[in-house]
Amino acid sequence: MTRILFLTDNFAPEVNAPASRTFEHCREWAARGHSVTVITGAPNFPAGKVMAGYRNRLWQKEEMEGIEVIRVWTFIARNEGFALRIVDYLSYMITAALAGMFVRRPDVIVATSPQFFTLLAARFLSLARRRPWVLELRDLWPESIKAVDAMGDSIAIRLIERIERYLYRAADRVITVTHTFKSILVSRGVDAQKIDVVTNGVDLTNYTPRDGSALRRRLGLEGKLLIGYVGTHGMAHALETLIEAATLARSDAGLADLHFVLVGEGARKESLMALAAERGLDNISFHPSVPKDQVAEWWAILDAAVVHLKRTELFESVIPSKIFECMAMGVPVLMGVRGEALTIVENAKVGIAFEPENPHALLRQISLIRNDQHLLATLSENGASASVEFDRRRLALRMLEILEKVARA
Repeated sequence: MTRILFLTDNFAPEVNAPASRTFEHCREWAARGHSVTVITGAPNFPAGKVMAGYRNRLWQKEEMEGIEVIRVWTFIARNEGFALRIVDYLSYMITAALAGMFVRRPDVIVATSPQFFTLLAARFLSLARRRPWVLELRDLWPESIKAVDAMGDSIAIRLIERIERYLYRAADRVITVTHTFKSILVSRGVDAQKIDVVTNGVDLTNYTPRDGSALRRRLGLEGKLLIGYVGTHGMAHALETLIEAATLARSDAGLADLHFVLVGEGARKESLMALAAERGLDNISFHPSVPKDQVAEWWAILDAAVVHLKRTELFESVIPSKIFECMAMGVPVLMGVRGEALTIVENAKVGIAFEPENPHALLRQISLIRNDQHLLATLSENGASASVEFDRRRLALRMLEILEKVARA
């Protein structure tokens, strides 16, 4: 049995990609008899409001499917405003580091990015508890801050970058979610031999093709061509592109039945809703985030799903985890992301690409699948078969092998 201590500021019942990845990995490890402790905060992402049934306390403990979950106090701020987010991150770093001193001594410590304050807490605990630690890299930070124009180049950013490079060197092992990330780290002088790649994936026990007609009826969207986005409405996602596409579609008689469905929360949601209301759009609807066990129902109503990120070189190294959920659900992907993620989609033949932040290009691809039902069916069938390669259970076991090797070293 390996005792694993995992530090993450996002965890179930939050439903964003990092929370899902960590929970599903830890659940698999616990099911195989390993001792797994997660230190996290009260669930509040992305609304910046503590979820029902929880309180933002200094220390609270619960068990979730064999995982010991310790929730510590953090300064909770909505996912907007760089200064408030930094205070949020710093508070978690301090309380998580303190909490880590009072749990049973682990065999290995894991901390997940993107923000490196969590990694600093793990580095501290590694030194204080004299245990090895593994850095899981899900996003390049602070590059992602600059990519969404949240903060320009400055002394602070350069300091953060120096600390980031130190952490890569200090970690006993680095696990990245993309091969592109690994290449970037190697180019920065990180030893390639200590970097492993464990991609994102999908829980195939939860995401399977199903009939979505009942939810369509409840929403009053029968007979519509439903194009959806499910996930965080953040600065990085540039969902104004969908608003522009919905605006353009009103003057296209061939897309009279088109309706966009957006599900989720995030820093940009209110402004997106305000923009749609200002334009009087009746071909787009916004819905709140739903519990994890209901997400598949919303995927099931869609004819195709939009996966989109802001048009910037950095995001060409990112692989949005929702592409794997789409695959498993048999939902064709309209891919507004370039780079490694697009390669996966094209190689598996599960979607078609459009230029990021180009609403005209998005509408052209929507028209294509609307008028080619054979293509739509083929993309759907390919997704369901291709998803097996990204089964979260297999990926969790791959990561477990790495952690066990670090613990034994």
